[in-house]
Amino acid sequence: MSQPVGTFCLVLHTHLPWLPHAGTWPVGEEWTYQAFTASWQRVVRVIEALDRPDVLTLGITPTVAAMLDDPYTLRELHTWIANWQLRAAELAGRPEPHLKSLASYEWRAASACLDDFESRWMHGGSPVLGQLASSGTVELLGGPAMHPFQPLLPSRLQRFALAVGLDDARQRYGFAPAGIWAPECGYRPGLEASYVDAGVQRFLIDGPAVQGQTHAAYPVVGTDVVAFARDLEVTYRVWSPKAGYPGSAPYRDFHTFDHASGFRPVQVTGKHLPSEAKKPWDPAAGAAQASADADDFVARVRDRLVSLADQHGQESLVVAAYDTELFGHWWHEGPQWLAAVLRRLPEAGVRVTTLGGALAAGHLGPEREIPASSWGSGKDWRVWDGEQVADLVADNAKVADRLLSTVDDFGTADRDPVLDQLATEALLALSSDWAFMVTKDSAAHYARCRAAKHAAQVAELADLLYAGHRRAAETLAAQLRVVDGPFAHLDARQL
Repeated sequence: MSQPVGTFCLVLHTHLPWLPHAGTWPVGEEWTYQAFTASWQRVVRVIEALDRPDVLTLGITPTVAAMLDDPYTLRELHTWIANWQLRAAELAGRPEPHLKSLASYEWRAASACLDDFESRWMHGGSPVLGQLASSGTVELLGGPAMHPFQPLLPSRLQRFALAVGLDDARQRYGFAPAGIWAPECGYRPGLEASYVDAGVQRFLIDGPAVQGQTHAAYPVVGTDVVAFARDLEVTYRVWSPKAGYPGSAPYRDFHTFDHASGFRPVQVTGKHLPSEAKKPWDPAAGAAQASADADDFVARVRDRLVSLADQHGQESLVVAAYDTELFGHWWHEGPQWLAAVLRRLPEAGVRVTTLGGALAAGHLGPEREIPASSWGSGKDWRVWDGEQVADLVADNAKVADRLLSTVDDFGTADRDPVLDQLATEALLALSSDWAFMVTKDSAAHYARCRAAKHAAQVAELADLLYAGHRRAAETLAAQLRVVDGPFAHLDARQL
């Protein structure tokens, strides 16, 4: 390739809350099984098929990494994939011609997924993901344990969660990632100091945090820690709060089900049409639309890079970042689009690389102050600190205070399984997912129940210790660890 017009980095953020033993349907464990089969496994196959280095930057939160290594989750996922095959076989007995065609499609997809799962994933996801990183195919991003909204945490607890998350990556992959996906791209001035101390070299923010000047990465003032910002002009072409490619007519409609089988049988057709008026889904038409949209995206990225180079007088950078689950789960044809984009961008003269690769290519601007920000609504903290979740914010503050004071009062030089489980339950209660789900009214009741459950378990463990009931506290901690035990290495003495 001749001199590229600029650099493109795709960053995928792979996250779900801790879900084993926490409900199944309509919310709970099923989310993991759907995300793996529809998205995560398919995206990994796309990345591997490209057979080249520096394909993209892949964020895997410690929670997802733990679930993909959790024996219970893997057993249940195996069963779920097998049931997917059975549902497809049952659908084949239906008389409608378009459902027979769909049954064949789903049977083939389930069979391929089952073969891949049994040959590579069945005994843990860490070897698969670690190989992608060690081969140089992707750059892995880590993050703090349980995905808390860091700006709202006491500094001591924020540093602890980050340390636990990075230690988790070392345990699973043999190294700590150089970069993190800061949960919700949440930032407040001062967090960079904890990143320096933890050895974090780079993290993600949203474009408005740098007033849209996303053509380069920026060291945070006074440090070598580098902030990369999403280019929203390009990112929103795919997926935004209002529009994006997945809404095109030929794509498989996410919201319409054949309830007897659980499969999605129709295409989008029209955004305002009732389900019964939508056309049967045609995989070939969906694939053709994905190819056309890939061409459009490649052209947009190239045009953006040329424009930025003209504006700034040098090769520039575009970072597009999405939840991994967009590709395959929310947007069925997303992995096909992804494969086409990652093949065609280099052909169009665009350097495709990782965040680390972008730094190696010289896309580093001057030091910059980063304001308080997030990638949520308003690009501020309102999703996690707004009126709708004021009670959760107050409860979270109590959980953090109870954890820290209990560790201070009962911590010793010896490791304490009660305090370890107390810290685990506190981090589970402080997950950013619960406030997000309440603010967005997405399974809000489930979110409130999960947050309250873990907060209550923090209180119960602490109360037993303060009452002098050490043996009862140890028994309860052991029982909770069976259900809520993602991080065996978590050591409350780090607090």
